[in-house]
Amino acid sequence: MVKDIILASQSPRRKQLMEWAEIKFEVVTVGTDENFPEGMNVEEVPVFIAREKALAVKEKLKNAYHALYAHKAVVAADTIVVLDGMVIGKPTDRDDAIKILSSLSGRKHKVITGVVILQDEKEIRFNDITEVEFHPLTQQQIEFYVDKYKPYDKAGAYAIQEWIGVIGIKKIEGDFYNVMGLPVSKVVQHLLTL
Repeated sequence: MVKDIILASQSPRRKQLMEWAEIKFEVVTVGTDENFPEGMNVEEVPVFIAREKALAVKEKLKNAYHALYAHKAVVAADTIVVLDGMVIGKPTDRDDAIKILSSLSGRKHKVITGVVILQDEKEIRFNDITEVEFHPLTQQQIEFYVDKYKPYDKAGAYAIQEWIGVIGIKKIEGDFYNVMGLPVSKVVQHLLTL
């Protein structure tokens, strides 16, 4: 199986998915700005942010531990939620989370994860898009979820593998794991080409 991988993400969900795929990896992260150029096509946004993360981690490793990490592949990802062509980020607080989930209620949205893999001079960039449709959610359901699960670190204010996904999602078209934060089967396919 693929080895010598650096996962440039603090996300427990991405870590879990890599473990489920039996990929041996280490986690190394660097805080990066998650802003993106105004007017950028929404499908390119998560790839742009993932690339910033990957480059920052590669630079850190190059400067600090060059001999140990020189040839390891750095995998970085970023996930966004898009509704009506607008990027919905992580909620700022309880009210914002409730507002976001209310806007997703009874509607379809896209979850786009961008992935960048860097190894030596090689760079692989791609995104994966999954369409998710929620049943209409009651105010009580939304408030219960936000208060119990506190989804403040999640794009779109929800995690598909939590209660809201179990009771609230009507249909998904595409990769379920992409909605969790990493299209892991595609990542594995690309890693096998290195």
